[in-house]
Amino acid sequence: MFIIDLTYKTTLEQVDQFLDEHIAFLNEQYALGHFLASGRKAPRTGGIILSNVTSKRELEGIIEKDPFKKNGIADYELIEFVPTKTCDELSFLVDS
Repeated sequence: MFIIDLTYKTTLEQVDQFLDEHIAFLNEQYALGHFLASGRKAPRTGGIILSNVTSKRELEGIIEKDPFKKNGIADYELIEFVPTKTCDELSFLVDS
């Protein structure tokens, strides 16, 4: 599992120009089962995506399709972690 930490490199006006395309990208990844949660940072300096993709290489390939990445809007940090405890609704994430 990975936390994807996006940090904007441009103005919010430029971010907003690609926001609809970015949301379409997110929707596609949710439909494929790759993303579990996402949202803006507060203050709005970027965003966070929680991904259940297990391969860093695969996830890097997915991120290359993000319009924010393709247009130089954001930097991406991939933080891998292994969940060991969750609420009941997310128990499927913990290896038994």
